[in-house]
Amino acid sequence: MIITIIAAAALCCLCWGASVPHELLPKGEAKKTEAELEDHEELDETPVRETRDPKEIVPERVRSAARATFDLSLFVIQKVYRFSRAALWIGSTSFMMLVLPVVFETEKLQMEKQQQLQQQQILLGPDTGLSGGLPGTLPSLPRKI
Repeated sequence: MIITIIAAAALCCLCWGASVPHELLPKGEAKKTEAELEDHEELDETPVRETRDPKEIVPERVRSAARATFDLSLFVIQKVYRFSRAALWIGSTSFMMLVLPVVFETEKLQMEKQQQLQQQQILLGPDTGLSGGLPGTLPSLPRKI
C-alpha cells in the first residue's frame, strides 16, 4: 500500500512538473540513462503537457482579469440578493400594515350591509329585497285590492 501511495505521488509530481527525489522513485527507475532522461524532458514539452498546466497557457494578466471579473460578479450578485431580500421584507410588511386593514374594513362594511338587507327581508317580507329599491330606503307599502 505504501508503494502505491509513493507511486501515485511520483506520478502526480511528474504530471504537474515537479521534480521527484530519487529516493521516492522505484529502484528500477533510479538508474536511468542520460538518453532516457532526455526523452522524459521531451515528453514535458508536448501539447498534452501544455494542456495540463493552464498557468503556462493563459497569461497572468488574463487570469487576474478573469479573477477580478468573477469577484466583481459575485459581489454584485450578493448585493442584489441582499437588496431584493430587504425590499421584499419592507414591501410585504408595508402592505400588511397599510392595505390589509382597509381591505378588512371594506369587507366588514359589505357584510354589515348584507346583514341589514337580510333583516329587512325577514321583517318586511321576501318581496322587499326584489323590489328594486335602493338599499337603505324604505320599501313601498303593499296595496290592497
